[in-house]
Amino acid sequence: MPDAPSPADLSAPDRASTGRAAHGRRVRDRVRAYVALTKPRVIELLLITTVPTMILAQGGFPSWWLIVATLVGGSTAAGSANTLNMVYDRDIDAVMNRTRNRPLVTGEITPRAGLVFGLALGAFSVVWLWLTVNWVAALLALAANLMYTVGYTMLLKRHTSQNIVWGGAAGCMPVLIGWAAVTGSLDWAPLLLFGIIFFWTPPHYWPLSMKFRQDYASAGVPMLPVVVADTRVARQMIGYCVAMVTCSLALIPVAGMGWLYSIAAVASGAWFGGACVALYRRAVTGNARKLGAMKVFHASITYLTLVFVAISIDPFLPF
Repeated sequence: MPDAPSPADLSAPDRASTGRAAHGRRVRDRVRAYVALTKPRVIELLLITTVPTMILAQGGFPSWWLIVATLVGGSTAAGSANTLNMVYDRDIDAVMNRTRNRPLVTGEITPRAGLVFGLALGAFSVVWLWLTVNWVAALLALAANLMYTVGYTMLLKRHTSQNIVWGGAAGCMPVLIGWAAVTGSLDWAPLLLFGIIFFWTPPHYWPLSMKFRQDYASAGVPMLPVVVADTRVARQMIGYCVAMVTCSLALIPVAGMGWLYSIAAVASGAWFGGACVALYRRAVTGNARKLGAMKVFHASITYLTLVFVAISIDPFLPF
C-alpha cells in the first residue's frame, strides 16, 4: 500500500481541512473530558428520584418548564460537586485502578481548570434555581454541594469508615429540591423520601467497595469493607435495608399512596432485602471470590428505580 501523504505533500486547502479536523477532535476530546468530570452516570441516578418526587408533590404532572428548570439546576449542582470531588481526590484517584484514567489524573484537564469549572457550575446552579424555580430549591442545592464537597470529600472520606453513611446524605437532597421546586416548602413526605435514599446508600455503595476493596486500601480510604469483615458489613447492610423499607412503607399513610406504590414498596423491598441476606450468607462461607457483591450493587439500583417509578405513576391512578 502507498504511504499516507505527509503534510508537506498536501495542498493548502487539504492542509486547512486536515487542521480543522484535528482541531475538531481536540475540542470534542476536551468537551468529553469536562463532561466526565461531572460523573454523568451518578447524575442520572440522582435525577431519577427528582421527577417522581415533583409528580408526587404536584399530585399530577408539573409544568414542563418547572421540570426542565429543576433538572438543569439539579444537574449542574451535582456536576459541580462531582467535579470538585475529583479535584480534591486526584491524588488517590491516581492510585486506584478504576479511577486512574480520570481527566485530572491523565492531565487532560489541569487542577486549576477543574476547580474553576466546578465552582462555575456550582454558582450557576444556585443562581439558575433562584431565578427560575425558587429560593428554597436554590439553597437546598447549595447545601447539597457543600455537604458533598466539604462534608464527605474533605472531612469524612479519608477519616472514617462511616464516610458513605453521613456523606451519602448529599445524594438524598434531590428529593428535597424536587419537592421544594413544586411547593416552595418541605413536608413529612419528602423527609421520608430522603430517609429511603439515606438508608439505601450504604447497601448500595458498600458492595461496590467490596469489589474494589484493594483499590480503596491502596489509596488509604477506610471504606467499611476495607476495615471490617464482610460478615459485619453485610449485617449492617441488612439493618440499613430494614430502615429503608420502613421509610418506604411509612410513606403510604403520610402521602396517601395507592395500591401500585404499596405493592411495589413491599415486593421490591423484600426482594432487595433478600439480596442483602444472601450476601451475608455468602460472606459467612468466607469465599471472597464467590461473594457476588456486584449482584447486590446492581439490585440496589433496580430497587430504587422500581420504587420511584411507582411513585411517579401512583398519583395518576384513580385508586
